[in-house]
Amino acid sequence: MESRINYFGNALAGKVMKHLNSANKVVADSTLPIVTQELVKIRASQINGCGFCTDMHTKDAIAAGELQQRLNLVAVWREAKVFTDAERAALEIAEQGTRIADAAGGVTDDVWANAAKYFDEDQLAALISLLAIINAYNRINVINQQPGGDYKPGMFG
Repeated sequence: MESRINYFGNALAGKVMKHLNSANKVVADSTLPIVTQELVKIRASQINGCGFCTDMHTKDAIAAGELQQRLNLVAVWREAKVFTDAERAALEIAEQGTRIADAAGGVTDDVWANAAKYFDEDQLAALISLLAIINAYNRINVINQQPGGDYKPGMFG
């Protein structure tokens, strides 16, 4: 698989990525746990069929100390015993927030209320922002057919 354009080498795309990366840095520096952030990015990327981001975030999670078993079970998190209640709440928001077109109304009040039991307002703001950002990255990579498999942790800075 070859990407349609050299998105990462394009000047205009570089300006767009600079802003997305800046927004991502704000979320990364928030109090939303890094493990939760990576799980959410992986799940959204799986749903969106983004091989590039799935590759990146599973490798970043492993580099940060995440267990392979948990990563193997992200796609089937409802049936897995390895996630905390807070992580489950974030994964449910990730699914409903990514599949907005599939569920009239987006994230349900029940799912939101459950997440609010585990995350404070700043963490919820970070979670919303994280979903918007990862979905943007996913769409860029899927539309451009950016192949996954070559990512090395830290290669983007």
